[in-house]
Amino acid sequence: MAAVQRSDGAIPWFRGHHLDPWDHVEAAMALDAAGEHARAEAAYAWLARHQLPDGSWYAAYADGDATAPTDTARETNFCAYIAAGVWHHYLSTGDDAFLDRLWPTVVAAVEFVLRLQQPGGQIGWKREADGTPVTDALLTGSSSVHHALRCALAVAEHREEPQPDWELSAGLLGHAIRSHPERFLDKSRYSMDWYYPVLGGAVRGAAAEERIAAHWERFVVPGLGVRCVHPNPWVTGGESAELALALWAVGESDRALDILKWIQHLRAEDGMYWTGYVFEDDAVWPRERTAWTAGSLLLAVAALGGDEATVQVFGTAALPQGLAPDCCP
Repeated sequence: MAAVQRSDGAIPWFRGHHLDPWDHVEAAMALDAAGEHARAEAAYAWLARHQLPDGSWYAAYADGDATAPTDTARETNFCAYIAAGVWHHYLSTGDDAFLDRLWPTVVAAVEFVLRLQQPGGQIGWKREADGTPVTDALLTGSSSVHHALRCALAVAEHREEPQPDWELSAGLLGHAIRSHPERFLDKSRYSMDWYYPVLGGAVRGAAAEERIAAHWERFVVPGLGVRCVHPNPWVTGGESAELALALWAVGESDRALDILKWIQHLRAEDGMYWTGYVFEDDAVWPRERTAWTAGSLLLAVAALGGDEATVQVFGTAALPQGLAPDCCP
């Protein structure tokens, strides 16, 4: 992963491919979990330097070159995720000066995202390149925003700068995720829509157990990993590691460890992980080893190993809850 990172701090999927802000943050968190704090800080500094005036980032940059965006839409879950990364870095390092520097960046990003929150609590997907808002909401994206928003509230609480509007937004968003699937586009073919409400912390306890059990056989391929899309015969390292992290978060550490063991067939000689494997054809596909796949694996290992910062960020019990709307006290 360190070899993938550019000298300016950017972390593309792999050298020559694009950078997107969400996967850039995922990789930075993994670097912190591995003790590479200076590299992680450089990654967040890259985001701070290249944040757009409205608080967002473009969806993709060629090889992490800020002057060469390849997708000028601005996706809400991509932009929100810096809050999770910044809080994770602070918990990893105790660096208050870093938190002071990145706080304005976090505030601007959260405000960009919440301007696309819909009356039902869900978060609109993105703004198109021309600024047109896309109000359709993705369950996976909104679940990630829910997690990031609670991390932003943790930063605000630490700084003693209350953000009651964010608290209300987090409460409304969590309620929509738990109780109103009709407010989101139907992407139920994708395993991420299955486990992300759990991973993002909106669904926990008995409801999380029921959700995981309901689609386990649909998405999990014993011995190989987790399908990205049902019914495609393709397991992927990123989805598998993220499911493991979600399982750990709800007390299913044994099953989480099993999944991480299964996907060792994706580990390449250089220590990185292939994106996926088509088991009907016995073929690694695509032929790429991404920083975010390795990052998700490292974060799952860190959580299972008890890394304090990773436990606090992904366990979510220590994160502020947000304010429940009047309809669901």
